Amino acid sequence: MDALDQVHLAFDARSLGLLNVILGIIMFGVALDLRVDDFRRVLREPRAIVLGLLGQLILLPALTFALVALLEVQPSVGLGMMVVASCPGGNVSNVITHLGKGNTGVSVTMTAITTLAAVVMTPFNLAFWGSRDPGVASLLTQVELDAGDMVATIGLILGLPLVLGMWTASRLPRVAARLRKPMRWISLLFLAGFIAAAMSKNWSAFIAHIGAIIGVVALHNASAFTLGNLVARAGRLPRADRRALTIEIGIQNSGLGLVLIFTFFGGLGGAAIIAAWWGVWHLIAGLSLAAFWALRRGADPGGAAEPARAG
Repeated sequence: MDALDQVHLAFDARSLGLLNVILGIIMFGVALDLRVDDFRRVLREPRAIVLGLLGQLILLPALTFALVALLEVQPSVGLGMMVVASCPGGNVSNVITHLGKGNTGVSVTMTAITTLAAVVMTPFNLAFWGSRDPGVASLLTQVELDAGDMVATIGLILGLPLVLGMWTASRLPRVAARLRKPMRWISLLFLAGFIAAAMSKNWSAFIAHIGAIIGVVALHNASAFTLGNLVARAGRLPRADRRALTIEIGIQNSGLGLVLIFTFFGGLGGAAIIAAWWGVWHLIAGLSLAAFWALRRGADPGGAAEPARAG
């Protein structure tokens, strides 16, 4: 077994509990932006959302499986890639989509739906695709992964805060209006601070192995952004929707990935480092892409010029 597969990061039960709370706060903040009508809109104008869900829930895990096989990475690294790809979109995607002049409504709706779907789809994709790679399958077998336990964990961390946030937005609109904007930035700072603290506690292991995963994460993340853009272009979506799908599929809930890795795989080094570095890298890549788009308002990224549309 490679040395990276034998690394287990320091991460105690209290730290895991704190991360669960932070993720719950993040999802509560996302839900403050949601209305039941957002889901009704999917029925009225389903094309962008359906294509986005296809890319996020079906194609990205399949693409990740192909990358793991093509790159011949260590089993723990492959596991980390599959865990991240099986997670729903991250809530920061909504902010990045807005900054990049994309369709924020599509982004928020996709985040909400993939979060709800994650209760079933994350365990399914991880078990389905992970069992097809011999190295990753061996890790799944070692921990006797229980899909029921994973469903319960995800439901508690994501599903419950989402319902509470939507209830607050519906029943206490003034409270929701005051919380909405600060929650976006507070939740992002909490998550970034937590990841930084976790990395500092395991700095020697991180530095020793970061060289092995920087390129993998960059390629994986770029592939996810590209997949989102290609799916949107195949569906002939307008520019703002294309930007939303590109960001949504490229920004994953790596915090949830860390929870799953530490809860079910004991903080296996390669997997945990992949998820932690993804949480840093996708912000750098996503914000850079949004800045590039914002500076080219009148031009269609990667295509012919077209009139600017409202995000």
